[in-house]
Amino acid sequence: MDKTLEKRETLVGMTLTRLRGLAAELGMPGFAAGQIAGWLYGRKVQSVDMMSNISLKFRSLLSERYDMGLLGPVGCVESADGTKKYLFPVAGGRTVESVYIPDGDRATLCISSQVGCKMGCVFCMTGRQKFAYSLTAGEILNQILSLPERESLTNIVFMGMGEPLDNIQNVLDAVGILTSEWGFGWSPHRITVSTVGLRRELRRLAGECECHVAVSLHAPTPEKRQMLVPAEKAFSMTELIEVLRGYDFTHQRRLSFEYTMFEGVNDSEADARLLVKALEGLSCRVNLIRFHVIPDSNLRPSPEPRMLAFRNWLTGHGVFATIRASRGEDVWAACGMLNTASKDKKELLS
Repeated sequence: MDKTLEKRETLVGMTLTRLRGLAAELGMPGFAAGQIAGWLYGRKVQSVDMMSNISLKFRSLLSERYDMGLLGPVGCVESADGTKKYLFPVAGGRTVESVYIPDGDRATLCISSQVGCKMGCVFCMTGRQKFAYSLTAGEILNQILSLPERESLTNIVFMGMGEPLDNIQNVLDAVGILTSEWGFGWSPHRITVSTVGLRRELRRLAGECECHVAVSLHAPTPEKRQMLVPAEKAFSMTELIEVLRGYDFTHQRRLSFEYTMFEGVNDSEADARLLVKALEGLSCRVNLIRFHVIPDSNLRPSPEPRMLAFRNWLTGHGVFATIRASRGEDVWAACGMLNTASKDKKELLS
């Protein structure tokens, strides 16, 4: 990793406000901020030297004082189903994993916001890694800009390593750059942010941007959820649902609840009945997720017939539900399987 990244601020990840400040600091004309943004996020250039409508003098100043912040993946492994798991370097010699999922005319990138995670969900390998570092907005965006398949992307999901709302400002800055006219110019409906549900930060997310929201629920009652998601103790599902009732999810913006299914734990008809009651009155969907078995876990995945019955019961009682297709399990790229705790990533390093 380039050690200069530890010393110099990176251009990728700067908002238009920050770029205006940068331009003023360097004595550049006021319109230069928009020009730089256009090169970084519109044309997606790889170096300051390519910013041809900025004078040589100011390009030199930019190169001396700032780094682009673009670092390609240091490894990749491909699943039999076409899913690719990439390993990206971040500050301090750390790494994060991102997952590229092609699916017909859609291509989704699952990106990370932290190295490790504080939430400690018992079925998640990232939670076992523990928290180490929150990515900058530039490091979040680098997973997109330095992705070999970046031009094919149709959707971004913040469902990789970490709890996005535990890194709220950098996530919002990244989303703002993705959706602003001066940035990528994407519709916010191409972006989904997944969260365990930090209340104050959830209000910021729901109030400050129009991206889709996915809440990691995984149980129909607070008591069951706390067994699976220790953060329930601090961020009660009952309170989270009440917060979400205050926002409009009836049009293009989507609210979904992630529900990983475990045999004999949360997959009975009684659980389905309690879940429908908990979500009563909300315009939402439930994504049922197959549990991917991880080492030293007593949890087991629900059998396929039980998942189908659970889905049908929810849909038949007014809560639209789908079973998420499992992708990349053979290369540890599926839901709950991302982890970079080992410094020896032989399966990813090329």
